[in-house]
Parts: sequence; C-alpha cells; structure tokens
Amino acid sequence: MPTAWNRSPEEFHKIYIANTEAFYRVAGTALAEELDKFMTRCALSLWSRAGSVGQQHVDLANQIYSRGRPRPQWLLWNLTSAVCKEEDLFLPPVFFWDLAEKDARRGRETSRTFIRMLTNILLCLAAADDDVSLTEAEFITECADKLSAICDTTGVRKSGQGLDPMDYVTSAEPSFKDKHGPQAQPAGPAEQAPPEGEKAPEKPDFDQLMAQLEALVGLDEVKKDVKSLVNLMKVRRLRQENQLPVPPMSLHMVFTGNPGTGKTTVARLISGLYAAIGVLSKGQLVEVDRAGLVAGYVGQTALKTQQAVKNALGGVLFIDEAYSLAAGGENDFGREAIETILKAMEDHRDDLIVIVAGYDGPMERFLSSNPGLESRFNKYFHFPDYTGEELMAIFRGQCEKNGYKLSDAAETAAQALFDGLYENRGENFGNGRDVRNCFEDMVVRQSNRVAALENPDKEALMTVLPEDLQEE
Repeated sequence: MPTAWNRSPEEFHKIYIANTEAFYRVAGTALAEELDKFMTRCALSLWSRAGSVGQQHVDLANQIYSRGRPRPQWLLWNLTSAVCKEEDLFLPPVFFWDLAEKDARRGRETSRTFIRMLTNILLCLAAADDDVSLTEAEFITECADKLSAICDTTGVRKSGQGLDPMDYVTSAEPSFKDKHGPQAQPAGPAEQAPPEGEKAPEKPDFDQLMAQLEALVGLDEVKKDVKSLVNLMKVRRLRQENQLPVPPMSLHMVFTGNPGTGKTTVARLISGLYAAIGVLSKGQLVEVDRAGLVAGYVGQTALKTQQAVKNALGGVLFIDEAYSLAAGGENDFGREAIETILKAMEDHRDDLIVIVAGYDGPMERFLSSNPGLESRFNKYFHFPDYTGEELMAIFRGQCEKNGYKLSDAAETAAQALFDGLYENRGENFGNGRDVRNCFEDMVVRQSNRVAALENPDKEALMTVLPEDLQEE
C-alpha cells in the first residue's frame, strides 16, 4: 500500500518537522508537546472520516512528533481503537486561543502561521491512501475555518487567509515541493507551455479570490462547499504530481436558486480559484444563455455552441437559465446545443468546467431531460434568497463603495424596506438585483433633493435621508 505521496514514513516525518519547526521559529518550542498531541488527534479525526485504518496509518501516526520529542509507538489495535473513539467534531486547542489573543495585542500573525501549518500537514495526511474523499477535504476546511474564526474574533488581521498546501509555512522558505517533492514532471493538460512568441496568461491570485469569496454577503453553505472542493482539488493535483491514483471525478456543477443570489459571481471565483491551483489553465468565465448557444437555422446551433465552448476552454462555461435549452420539444434546436455541450464536456474534461444555473424546479426537469446530463453533473449548489438583514448588508456596501452615508433615520428606513421586500417576496423576487434597483432609485432621489439646496457641502452630497428611499 502506498504511503503519503508515495514516500516512506521517515520522509513524511521530514515534512512534519519542516512544518513544525517553521512554526516554532515564530512561536517558540514550548508548545511542542501540546502541538504533537493535537496533530495526532487531528489525524485520528481525519482517518475516522475516511473509514478504515491500516498499517499505513499506524506508520504515519508514529511519525507525528517534533524534534527532541520521544517517538510514539502506536500499534494497529490501539490506533484502531483510538480512531473508533475519536469524536468527529473538530475542537480548537486551548493553546490556540492564547496565540490568537497575543497576536491581537501585538499585531502579529503567529496564529495564522499555525493554521497554514495545520492545513499543510492534514493535506499531506489526506493524500496518504488511494482514495481522497470529499469528507476529508471538508474536515480540513472545517479545521481551518474554525481556527480562522477565532483569529477574526480576536482582531487578528486576515492577510493569512487563502491557504495553499504547496506553499511553505513561511513565505521566506522554499515550498514543500522544492524541498521534498519529486523531480519536475511533464506539464499536464492545464499546464502546457504557450506557443512560442505568446505570453503565458497570468495565474489568478489565490489569496485575493479567497478574500473575495469570504467577503460575499450570506451564502455560508456555498462558501463552505467551495472551500472543500478547492481543498479536494489541491490534494488530487498533489497525488497526480506524485504518480498516485486519482479516482475519476466530474468537475461540472449545477447552481440552483432565484436570480440575483450570486450564482455568476461564485462561478467566476471558482474558475479563478481552479486556475490558481492548476486545475484549469486560464480561469476565465464565459457566460451564455439560450440566445448565446441556439441559432435559428439548421446546422448553425452546433457551430454557435462550439464557438462558446472554444471561448471557455481553460475556464468555466456558465449557462444561465439552462433549462430553456430543453423547453422547446424534440425538434427544438436547443437539443442540438445540449448534445454539442455534452460532447465538449467529454472531449475537454481536463480543461473545461460547465456550470448550469437556473430555478430549482426547472433545473430538475432539465437534468432529467437527457440521460447524459444527469450523469455528468454530480455537485449541486443551492443559492437561497437573501434575508432582510443580508439585503441591507448588500445595500450598505453599495452605499459605502459609492461614497454615500446613511443617516440614522435612513438606516432604520432602509432596514424596514428590505425586511418588507424579503417578507413579501414572490416568484420574481430579484434578491441582489432588487437591491441594485433600490440603490439606483435612491441616487436619483438624493440627487434631486441635493440639487435644490443652496451651496451643498460634502456632507450633504454624501448623506442619505429617509425621503431618498421612498417613492414620491
């Protein structure tokens, strides 16, 4: 049975030492005993989610110790027993709270460094067997999220977010791949060198994209699922680079929900994130609907759809209101577009992701309209309607971005407005689009009011009053 990244347990220990010592350089070695125990508990929780425990896991558990600490002596029976008793729930260690508090007082990033170290080690452990599961990736995401939440609540700066398992713990050090990885392998489909004379496209910035994802209002479950998928894809890439088996996995997705809930924005972020970690070669988003795929004459639909696919290669083809492709009956040209897309998904499986989006019910009927569709989409994201509080947060953000300031009375009036929009929403509720319309209407009313003032100052130009939010 292969070991972590197809290396011996001793080589895994070198990776563990490289991680922990990079952390000790900024935090000191007093935490060594607690840290080793905590990392062992995390490994047990990870393996308990993965399923069975074998000798390979015993060998790895016996390598989780810091320099100068005694080597543990796990046996198969006591490790199996410990895994069975281990709680699935991840609990941050007590010493981490102390780290975060000290960082908040001193303006340091030690606790963020700890999160990077933990993520690196767990990703390595997740790559130890032949089956990297989504549950393992979700556990790693849960660990990082819970620790990051502690940093956030204690006021630590967020610059350490956006973890990359191929980075070393500290930016001044070489990457793990450089220090411990195999010799460089030939470039895969998403990494081929550009033709001579052409400039290679710049990779999207992973940290910036993760920060944008975190900054989105609401969508907590969607964010969690995206981060888990990214962790899973990182591990798959690491396994590929180390000649380890990677189970087949469809990367295509279904987004369901009402308009204005952030589906296009999240699709664009996923495309960029996948490019940043090497799954896609470019990371662009090509957004189309029925009109962008279906032509009015026989034979033209395939050509039109093929062109959309060509534009999306290396990124994501995002098909909004995808159910409209199957709504016209057996002789409708939309069927031809579907068949062309299915073929493209097969031909370009290594460098194209298709995301279909639309209302819940129509999307279910769309996927069941063609046997090939249902089999190619296995990841579903539901985008719920924004609550009144979330609509208000979006509106407040638009005001701040554009230099407007709500008075206390306007703040109260706006909250009442969006609470009413949410509570009385109908089938055509526009979510974020309705907020944008309210903001644009507010700008017009505020401009009309301010224009009537004599010599308005900067404060008057910025301030929004309750009457600016109400129709005359």
